[in-house]
Amino acid sequence: MSTVPALYRHLVDDAAMFPPGNLPLTEAVTAHRAHRAAPYADLVGTFICTDEDLPKIAAAAGDEPLRISVVITGGAGGIEPAVRWAERSPGLELTGVEVRLRDEGDLTRNALRVVRAAEDCLDDQAVYVETGLDGAWEQALGPIAEAGYAAKLRTGGLDAHLFPSADEVARFITRCLDVEVPFKCTAGLHNAVRHTDPATGFEHHGFLNVLLATRASLDGASHDELVQILSWDNDLELAERARELTEDRAATTRRWFTSFGSCSIDEPRTDLNHLNLLGDL
Repeated sequence: MSTVPALYRHLVDDAAMFPPGNLPLTEAVTAHRAHRAAPYADLVGTFICTDEDLPKIAAAAGDEPLRISVVITGGAGGIEPAVRWAERSPGLELTGVEVRLRDEGDLTRNALRVVRAAEDCLDDQAVYVETGLDGAWEQALGPIAEAGYAAKLRTGGLDAHLFPSADEVARFITRCLDVEVPFKCTAGLHNAVRHTDPATGFEHHGFLNVLLATRASLDGASHDELVQILSWDNDLELAERARELTEDRAATTRRWFTSFGSCSIDEPRTDLNHLNLLGDL
């Protein structure tokens, strides 16, 4: 039985090779295997790489299975080649693909292209579609929902404009739940609690805030209540709210907020231990 609480089990996907971490490929694979062998292994999700890195990832993995999710860099047309390459690589176990919609003028049609391409070559692997928060992104969730796929929300990056507001994140969560689309987050979500980065001045969302906002939305909270939860920076209050969740309610929360990608596994783990939420693993 896992010693990691249900709310945090496989919560952090390992995006060590992505900015701002930028860990070299071989070091990233080695570090991931170390995380998967550590006492906190069940905190760690899949290893994230791009389709461009697949050949080198396959070589670095050797024959020991490495569970990967592949970020497709070329749109819908890049899905099948990446899937076929992963299938031919004995050391890789493909858990999913992640695709960003690029045509903001017609996101729904772009989403349909992604869905059709994924259906042609994937079996039961996860598909995450990054819609963005511009244009008709809410309508684009329709084809994603019908296919049984998931959405992806960018919560930060290297520039201030990549950080959505609490209002935008609340609207994204609500809309995903309304149409029964699970979602993951990516970028800028390394820490448990909302805070201002002293080095950049960027306001970062906290993954604990997002978890609790998702739970609150499932419980019928209003939009303003979600914005308030996403804006909280009181770590002790957030931690207490998280501790109050039963295992069943935690598992239901994670059914919808599936994971987030982080270039660091240690930062989220350290935060959870600081808040006494992980049992000092």
